[in-house]
Amino acid sequence: MNASAPTDSARKKQLLELAYAHVLEHGLAGMSLRPLAEAVGSSPRVLLFLFGSKDALVQALLGRAREDELRMLDALHLTPRQHGLAQAGELVWGWLADPGHRRLLTLWAEAYTCSLVDRSGPWAGFARRTVDDWLHVFAAAQEPALRDTPEGLAERTLLLSVLRGALLDLLATDDHSRTTAAVTAYLRVLAHPRP
Repeated sequence: MNASAPTDSARKKQLLELAYAHVLEHGLAGMSLRPLAEAVGSSPRVLLFLFGSKDALVQALLGRAREDELRMLDALHLTPRQHGLAQAGELVWGWLADPGHRRLLTLWAEAYTCSLVDRSGPWAGFARRTVDDWLHVFAAAQEPALRDTPEGLAERTLLLSVLRGALLDLLATDDHSRTTAAVTAYLRVLAHPRP
């Protein structure tokens, strides 16, 4: 990053929010600085001065998207509930399936995929951090005796896999009824496992 660039100026924060709104609408793939700068009322030179590079701007945008995700995860921690993965899964699916979150989740899917393809670029580590964030939330919903066992890790990994798969299917097809029915069926099994 340019040593003289302000690290936390009001203008930088404002442009990050404007750029974030833009990428929520248009995605990050193939993002070019000139059209982005025009869309946010700035110039490529100013964006480069404030963020240091296009890669650093992409990282800042991914960080901003992650803030929204973490806010939702924090809200789950604050929701009074009994321990239980099925209930946590139900709360998470309710948030994931909400049409109001579609743009954020489409951006998440794009960033997740780019992170798998470009492991050394600005996306590096995004997918891994996302997995860790979700597993941490689900661990908090498990009974303490199960949480730190291999079975506990497998149980929350399976829940994450079901939710992530259903989310990708929902984003691809917009079939809320079918994907919700599938998630509900799995959560019913999770809540009442067969002996």
